[in-house]
Amino acid sequence: MEKTPAKTGAGEPDVWELLKNEASEVSKREPEMAGYLENTVLRHGNLGEAMAHFLGQKLGTANGDAAMIRGACLKAFAADPSILESAVMDMKASTERDPAFRTWLQPFLFFKGPAALHVYRVAHWLWNNGRPALAYHLQSLCSQVFQVDIHPAARLGSGIFVDHATGLVIGETSVVGDDVSILHGVTLGGSGKDKGDRHPKIGRGVLLAAGATVLGNIKVGDHARVAACSVVLEDVPPHTTVAGIPAKPVRVPTPENPAEVMEHRLKK
Repeated sequence: MEKTPAKTGAGEPDVWELLKNEASEVSKREPEMAGYLENTVLRHGNLGEAMAHFLGQKLGTANGDAAMIRGACLKAFAADPSILESAVMDMKASTERDPAFRTWLQPFLFFKGPAALHVYRVAHWLWNNGRPALAYHLQSLCSQVFQVDIHPAARLGSGIFVDHATGLVIGETSVVGDDVSILHGVTLGGSGKDKGDRHPKIGRGVLLAAGATVLGNIKVGDHARVAACSVVLEDVPPHTTVAGIPAKPVRVPTPENPAEVMEHRLKK
């Protein structure tokens, strides 16, 4: 089996130590979980090995191809350390923005938003390295298992928080900046049968609330906020809140960092 290096990215060793310590503590408090935590965390040598094993087991069980998926993940992690760096930043976003956060084990083992992003990052690496069939396979499995459909050609930054995750769709030519927060049921889609660059470009620090739909090759500016169930068909200026169908700017203060504040109410 291929091995990732002991240190695979900035910040990883600390996170890995946190995960191991938490897994050990939970194993003592909840002995029924001891075997699962030994298999998913404690028996592995580093974060990359544990993540590859976890994704292989999650995605590969039904199809019997866990070893193939695990190998693809390890190869991607070894070739591009930034994948694990981004994975750490995504999990960190959950720890900072999710009020349900209690332990690092949650975004690693139990929250499907970060898991779906990990799968996307491996699929994106495969896509960019001439392996579209396996990239599509991972996309399809991610859609089946996590109900998150991210095209492997889409370009996503790091520090992305995907809360609840169910129903998230991100199209092929979408671009999502760093530090974005996305709720369940969000669609970044096209607006017809046109080929080429046809999907949204989401700036840094944007908040996309539950059920928001952004269609076409339009821009949502940095630190903008899209209210729940809105349909965005035109560019959104930076530091602006939009709401409605179709979405229009609303005269309410927009938080300086809406993706971090996670305030969905439109307060005057």
